[in-house]
Amino acid sequence: MGKNKKALITGITGQDGSYLAELLLNKNYEVHGLIRRASTFNTVRIDHLYKDSHDPSAKLFLHYADLTDGSRLTNLISDIEPDEVYNLAAQSHVRVSFDEPEYTGDTTGLGSIRLLDAIRQSGSKARYYQASSSEMFGATPPPQNEETPFYPRSPYGVAKVYSYWITKNYREAYDLFAVNGILFNHESPRRGETFVTRKITRAIARIKSGLQHEIYLGNLDARRDWGYAPEYVVAMWKMLQIEEPKDFVIGTGTDISVKDFVKIAFEHAGLNWENHVKFDEKYLRPTEVDSLVGDASLAEKHLGWTAKVMPNELARIMVDHDIKQLDGHVVDKPNLPEWN
Repeated sequence: MGKNKKALITGITGQDGSYLAELLLNKNYEVHGLIRRASTFNTVRIDHLYKDSHDPSAKLFLHYADLTDGSRLTNLISDIEPDEVYNLAAQSHVRVSFDEPEYTGDTTGLGSIRLLDAIRQSGSKARYYQASSSEMFGATPPPQNEETPFYPRSPYGVAKVYSYWITKNYREAYDLFAVNGILFNHESPRRGETFVTRKITRAIARIKSGLQHEIYLGNLDARRDWGYAPEYVVAMWKMLQIEEPKDFVIGTGTDISVKDFVKIAFEHAGLNWENHVKFDEKYLRPTEVDSLVGDASLAEKHLGWTAKVMPNELARIMVDHDIKQLDGHVVDKPNLPEWN
């Protein structure tokens, strides 16, 4: 038997990073994750995966590092010698990127070149996955696929376009196995609490429990292709297993509006959304993205990947989780064939 593969994940404490770590550990990988030093722990999404490094059965190892520190990244790549690198770290909140455009550009954009150059300088043969985003398409009409022109409408989207092109450039200039996964919106019970879907489902749980009465939202007419994050990390892994590097769009091929998501989620909890949802213009973006719908036919053809969980079911999954979590009993374990 050959040795187990090693993977390095930036953004391992986030939604996607935690699900990806679970998937890879299930596949018997040795998983290394980067975390930023802080005075408080931010590892809640992966605490159930972690064992003390002195334990002979430990396969998850965490390292302090940051995408703004290129020399640290180079040293880690040299020390770990990963077979696969997944760059999921970013300042990923689109609305916040208007408030912190420089920081967003430094982490979401330049962070990618630092990591790619760390792979190049260390002489690593690691396969590289870049977390690209549907926000790169922005104002370009849907449906969007791998040939659709980019028209980003936020500092976040612009930074992601930079990362997309630098990944392609390093693939062509240095013969790196480097791919872009252009993922459309993907949510789960582990979604950050300030992202609109999770904000909605957490509010529903609190409203049912009498802890709050209203939720303030921005543009209810924006339409998004919302999928289930545990399925999307399977697509990430599949992209690094094929023979030749190729970029892929990952989405459900469907879209609903924020208002639709609100209605489905509130109705599932037995509530009338109109009694609780209020408008606040501070949640509007200076430049809006009206509609994003992913055409993932190339991923189906080359990766054998298709989305199973559609937006309606996703909303119900998240509502049920947040209601149970508030009641103090919940197990967040995705039920997918690849995980068994």
